[in-house]
Amino acid sequence: MRSDEFYMHRALELAHQAAEAGEVPVGAVVVDAAGEIIGQGFNAPISLHDPSAHAEVQALRDAAAHLGNYRLEQCTLFVTLEPCMMCSGAIVHARLKRVVYGAPEPRTGMVESKANLLAQPWHFHRVEVCGGVLASRASRLLKQFFSERRSSD
Repeated sequence: MRSDEFYMHRALELAHQAAEAGEVPVGAVVVDAAGEIIGQGFNAPISLHDPSAHAEVQALRDAAAHLGNYRLEQCTLFVTLEPCMMCSGAIVHARLKRVVYGAPEPRTGMVESKANLLAQPWHFHRVEVCGGVLASRASRLLKQFFSERRSSD
């Protein structure tokens, strides 16, 4: 089985694609129990004119289409930034087994930073969480992106 870092590297490649497209650089992949990447995505709300087109949602949609089922029970989501409230809800509804994220999101992170929506007692499903995988790389990419945007304004 490949390491969490292996899959996070692929998510970071997707985050770079988002940045090149002028989107906030967040990338995500969904990996099945056999270790195969079955879904991938990057932030695209601007280009798709879709507020729900976060990297996580894009990757979940891709994985669900691949499996022909919205339930991704034995799958792991790797994402470069801690998921927001919307994405946390999608994670629970997809019934993911595990979420691995890179950088924390201190302002809107709903997995550990601001709240832990995945562990609320009213949810019918529990998701394992591992944060901080290649966090410095993900943080550096985000800081560089926003620094460049501020300097061009």
